[in-house]
Amino acid sequence: MLADKLRKSVLQSAIQGKLTEQLATDDKVEDLLQAIKEEKELLIKEKKIKKQKTLPEITEEEIPFEIPENWKWVRLGEITSIKGGKRIPVGKKLTTVNTGYKYIRVADMKNGTVIDTDIHYIDEEIYKKISSYTISKNDVYITCAGTIGRIGIVPDFFDGANLTENADKIILYFINKLWLCYALNSEAIQNQIRNVTTKVGQPKLAIKRIENMIIPLPPLAEQKRIVEKLDNVLANIDELKANEEKLSILQKNFPDKLKKSILQSAIQGKLTEQLATDDNVEDLLQAIKEEKERLIKEKKIKKQKPLPEITEDEIPFAIPENWKWVRLGEVILLNMGQSPNSEDVGNDGIEFHQGKIYFTDEIIGFSDKYCSKPKKISNANEILLSVRAPVGEVNLNNREICIGRGLASIKIINSEERYFFYLLFYCKKIFEKKSTGTTFKAISKDIIENLLIPLPPLAEQKRIVEKLDKLLADIEELKI
Repeated sequence: MLADKLRKSVLQSAIQGKLTEQLATDDKVEDLLQAIKEEKELLIKEKKIKKQKTLPEITEEEIPFEIPENWKWVRLGEITSIKGGKRIPVGKKLTTVNTGYKYIRVADMKNGTVIDTDIHYIDEEIYKKISSYTISKNDVYITCAGTIGRIGIVPDFFDGANLTENADKIILYFINKLWLCYALNSEAIQNQIRNVTTKVGQPKLAIKRIENMIIPLPPLAEQKRIVEKLDNVLANIDELKANEEKLSILQKNFPDKLKKSILQSAIQGKLTEQLATDDNVEDLLQAIKEEKERLIKEKKIKKQKPLPEITEDEIPFAIPENWKWVRLGEVILLNMGQSPNSEDVGNDGIEFHQGKIYFTDEIIGFSDKYCSKPKKISNANEILLSVRAPVGEVNLNNREICIGRGLASIKIINSEERYFFYLLFYCKKIFEKKSTGTTFKAISKDIIENLLIPLPPLAEQKRIVEKLDKLLADIEELKI
């Protein structure tokens, strides 16, 4: 995203001295370094910190870019002290019960701070053993194991909390805390972190490697000006990022919303032209009725119970005059799935689908299970409908398969199969609303057959499918 690139660019400009003006009135950076040195010597004398090993001189080859004359390249260990956290003893566990002893984990270190949504604690016994491994609100943290290089400050709420062994605390001497956070989060310093991280096994960033990292140090007054400038600029960049994320969501959701809108137009008769040359939809219904009667006479299907008359209150929207509202059960043959016996499911027989696990965007994928004694079969050119956990998903079937209780198979009579595929896809929300069950939702045979659908003449069904195939293919190309 543009905001992320801008953030990196601004931070890099800041640590190169290009974001702020260098003022002659600023104290010399050497004075700051001398003050840090004296403070460290005092703390060593008072036995509050240990004497540090001498850090190597910075060579010309190490310096990545030029900095202002009144700045100086230093090793991080020269201007700070770095101390690791401590793991809890083997066999002990953290608790979410407030014992008064907070324990900061890497999982809590996010967005340059420590979040308080899932606070963990240690008991008093553990605290006594690791009480010297705490972090102050004046320190800066850096993650050093697993997730490497997260930098942040410690809110007052976590002042004095114990620190995980997977992070170190950076103790500051006269340095502006927020400036150091910004500097360590810059791409130049993050690159150093990546380069010195041990990558064998679990990634690890040793304290001595952190101490040896080089950083451009400005005078204290300029550190403050840099922080003020960055606070303002980065707030605007954060706002830009939030807007970019909203736009990304809109772009991601737009194709699906457009698809739903087009499908709605299609089933309302608004996508295609109604032609006087089309056959009467009543003729189509009569042909379907006659085909069903023939199948009943040949004992291929059972006689269906009459479906309830459609009332005016049920009709959700107007449709063209040469269309008709019908119940789905009037114009299709419904075959509810039934699970075979478990001993009949294995590597032999016909392909078995218990539910929608192998559904794709259109044609059902291949299962790795087979059934030697299927109880219910779906044939090619039928529509598969998911009837439980979840309900309403549809796929086309292009082969003979065994279907379990999670599926129903719909045979289209004298109509365009893909029209009904698109229609049922649109009706998913209706099925979801009508579904019942507490453990999982399901729809019954009655719910499916009683579904109210708009039926156009066959010729217009074909025109709708042709139009939808093209439009929906174009919409797929919009997806990012």
